[in-house]
Amino acid sequence: MLGDPYPTEGKMATLYQTLGVDEHATEEEIKRAYRKAAMRCHPDRNVGNEDTARAKFLEIKEAYAILSDPAQREVYDRIYAEEMRRFEERVRREEAEREAREAKEREAREALYAKRVSLAMRFASKGHNRDVVFGVLLGAQCGEPEARQIADSAIALHESRQASKDRKEREEARAKDEREEQEPVSDSAGAANPLGAMWFQFLNNLRF
Repeated sequence: MLGDPYPTEGKMATLYQTLGVDEHATEEEIKRAYRKAAMRCHPDRNVGNEDTARAKFLEIKEAYAILSDPAQREVYDRIYAEEMRRFEERVRREEAEREAREAKEREAREALYAKRVSLAMRFASKGHNRDVVFGVLLGAQCGEPEARQIADSAIALHESRQASKDRKEREEARAKDEREEQEPVSDSAGAANPLGAMWFQFLNNLRF
């Protein structure tokens, strides 16, 4: 039965993973792991899968040859550590570049979307209906699903703003009417002709 007890999820297996031990394994642990792995992957124990078993068996022998020699193991650990450092740096750099690229693409999409929304609102504010706004967006190379969504939103927003504006104007007119009704009515006749009022009072007194 073949299999790696330490799967690497797509990355090249280390010599330690080939034998199924960790990086801090002792010489005795490496020897025991080698014997176990070699027995598991021996071609004679994998009838019908001899070629794959033979290749795996050779990998196990090569890994043991290096890790069982202290000098070679030290060199391997040093080289592996350096390669892993470079690999991690490359991964971080590629990740940063990917994030920067995605951020730039996202900003471009958002800017284009804002431009299309502005275009839709401009036509909606001029009194054009939803079909006209939709057609304008299609003419601006906007995809049909997005054009439909923007047109619907622009018309709904314009109608909401217009309704709010009309409601405010009605409230202001009603408040103005109420203020005028509450103002006291002056004596328009006396105020317009004070001398006439005085003559009326004088003549009224002569009667007595």
